[in-house]
Amino acid sequence: MDLGLSGKVAMITGGSKGIGLETALQLAYEGTKIAIIARNENNLHKAANDITERTGAEVLPIQADVSKEDDCKHAVEKAAEHFGRLDILINNAGTANAKPFELVDTALWKEDLDLKLFGAIYCSRYALPFMKKVGGGSIVNITTSSAKTPPASGLPTNVSRAAGLALTKAMSNDLASDQIRVNTVCIGLIRSDQIEKMWKKRAPEKTWEEFSADPSHGIPLGRIGNTEEAAKVITFLSSDAASYVTGTSINIDGGKGAAL
Repeated sequence: MDLGLSGKVAMITGGSKGIGLETALQLAYEGTKIAIIARNENNLHKAANDITERTGAEVLPIQADVSKEDDCKHAVEKAAEHFGRLDILINNAGTANAKPFELVDTALWKEDLDLKLFGAIYCSRYALPFMKKVGGGSIVNITTSSAKTPPASGLPTNVSRAAGLALTKAMSNDLASDQIRVNTVCIGLIRSDQIEKMWKKRAPEKTWEEFSADPSHGIPLGRIGNTEEAAKVITFLSSDAASYVTGTSINIDGGKGAAL
């Protein structure tokens, strides 16, 4: 299947590792030019070199903190100026902050919302003029399946991500007339630095395969997912193959989520 991604330009926040890096790789394999955004300069340049070596794609690393509006504006404008266009925005930057409500102070609430919600708002705001200029585009917001049915002690992350779900639907309605599609993928347990730390802490005696398949995770498919599985869905939503898909959420959680 031709995804229609060759020659297009994608900007990915949190693009130096994990799902962001794997998404950059998958898009690059399809012929997309890539701008990756991250705070850590060493990780950023290492990731950019890795993508180019593996795919041959042109990659622009941009150091920025997407919780700051000025950084978002600079990153979007630099990417669009460098490549001459911007077609795809993946709002992926985020961290995992999961605590009981009473243990979340004001500073952590602001930090989490600034990064996950306002980061997506800022980047999308400054990307819109460039997408309109080329006749449309695709925005994919990365959220979580637990945001749909928040468990106890999952704050502030699940509140920020739930806001991202609402943002996605509202933006999709506002931007459809400009042929800009907006969707979200709701991530469950996917192998990452955080999940590997959990593995080493909870069950260091087990192999990854044994830990991944542990029934206590409650995953119907019987294992923790990998970044490539998430990235391929994001790549599809970014592509012309998903040209009639907007305003929707897709769970990438092995069936664990209780909500559709």
